[in-house]
Amino acid sequence: MSSTSTVLADVPLFPLHTVLFPDGILPLKIFEARYLDMARDCLREKTPFGVCLLKSGAEVARENEPSVPESIGCLAEIDQCDVETFGMLLIRARGTRRFRLLSHRVESSGLLVGMAEPLGEDRPLEDNQQLAKFGACAEVLERIIATIRERDPESLPFAEPFRLEDPSWVSNRLAEVLPIALRARQKLMEMQDAGARIEVVHRYMQQHQLL
Repeated sequence: MSSTSTVLADVPLFPLHTVLFPDGILPLKIFEARYLDMARDCLREKTPFGVCLLKSGAEVARENEPSVPESIGCLAEIDQCDVETFGMLLIRARGTRRFRLLSHRVESSGLLVGMAEPLGEDRPLEDNQQLAKFGACAEVLERIIATIRERDPESLPFAEPFRLEDPSWVSNRLAEVLPIALRARQKLMEMQDAGARIEVVHRYMQQHQLL
């Protein structure tokens, strides 16, 4: 476990029906007052917010139905912001690093705020078999990127630079783009072993004849 000096206090949380991975892109339309204030604070202070998959509850606040986040999430930093209409922000955030929620509370505004422990980087690949599977996965991802670029370069869901030599980057991007159930995607994000994530996405692509 990380030392207490690395624990992040008062991290604003955004529970969503989506899973954010490190280096992933998250476009959001923000209209609820609690999240508009959160986004403005993050932009002004250049601080991240935490994205967690919703365990229960709704994305939009409902009386007597609290939003309960998963305990493992990903920090996000806003890198683009625009105003579409009065009272609505369009932002693009990028995932940075995963965290474990140690506790959370609900502010009077309805915003969830947590105490978070950042998690470490992925363990590297360990053997030749994993390296071979990684190579196959990287080739598939390269083809996916080329196909999207040819069809509609503006819709590319990945941010450059493309790190096709990095097992963590490749396995995270495949976990985002493959039609995997949300709970399974959450489990892939929680993994701290690049080889294990490569094994899972490789097996999935074999089963669905994508390799």
